[in-house]
Amino acid sequence: MSTVSGNLKYISLVVLIVQTTALVLILRYSQTQKVEGPKYISSTAVVTAEIVKLATCIFVLFRSNGWDVDRFYRDLEHDIFKKPADTFKVGVPAFLYVVQNNLLFLALSKLDAATYQVTYQLKILTTALFSVTMLSKKLNGLKWISLILLTAGVALVQMPSGDKANHDEDDKTSSDKLIGFLAVLAACFSSGFAGVYFEKILKGSTVSLWMRNLQLAFFSIFGGFFMCWLYDSEKIGTDGFFQGYNGVIWIVVLLQAYGGLVIALVVKYADNILKVFAVSLSIILSSFVSWLFLGDFNPTLTFLLGATIVIASTFLYGYEPRPSPAKA
Repeated sequence: MSTVSGNLKYISLVVLIVQTTALVLILRYSQTQKVEGPKYISSTAVVTAEIVKLATCIFVLFRSNGWDVDRFYRDLEHDIFKKPADTFKVGVPAFLYVVQNNLLFLALSKLDAATYQVTYQLKILTTALFSVTMLSKKLNGLKWISLILLTAGVALVQMPSGDKANHDEDDKTSSDKLIGFLAVLAACFSSGFAGVYFEKILKGSTVSLWMRNLQLAFFSIFGGFFMCWLYDSEKIGTDGFFQGYNGVIWIVVLLQAYGGLVIALVVKYADNILKVFAVSLSIILSSFVSWLFLGDFNPTLTFLLGATIVIASTFLYGYEPRPSPAKA
């Protein structure tokens, strides 16, 4: 039994690394690839991913009810229709996740995968701050030190390289990096608040995780369509909802749709250190692929130093000292 548990740990580690790395790299590639005709609209990809997620949740819940339509409907009635106040609470994190996903598409259109991956670890800081204020969690001194180091590491990564050979190009790059950084920062706050709020909802109810994910996806679809109407209605009206979609875009959609669901399942088997190890390896892999294959990243000494500090701080934050054995 322990061998099976150990194997599941390492399988979950590999899945986390592949999912985290693949989503960032393929999303970045989708934003920079040269295509004929109109480019795909990121807000439509967010909505499509939520529709796929909703369909998957319905399938899983239907299957768990033995493919019985009446039992499935009774589940929906018990957990959703008879608890409207509880159900509508999910609309808050759902909308924030939609905002977050749209911001991440924007960030990866402005930042290389490596810089994005490192900067996005600020969500550890925002999640910790919201956990302290909303859930009254206590952080020990080690965790506060790790959060300070994390902030310092991200600040180093964001430092300009100092190459002023082409002023116009440099101004454009600086502007893009600033927009990308602000998009990631806003996404981190959105992710932190939504995650803690969702945790609070989960702790205060007996509704299953799959049913909660169904609710999230349902409300996210409405939020996603609102974003499409607000920012891209003209483009969609001209060239269609699925303009510019190809194999790469559908892979992005599937990774977006199943990423959260897969992580929710594998986290059950992975401890904190393994999760941090997965994130650290993902940063290294993303940096390597971004530099070698995508050609949009040139590592500098400050980046390497900042990334090292970020990785070290995530290990420090995830470290849980073993309780000392009780004395007889």
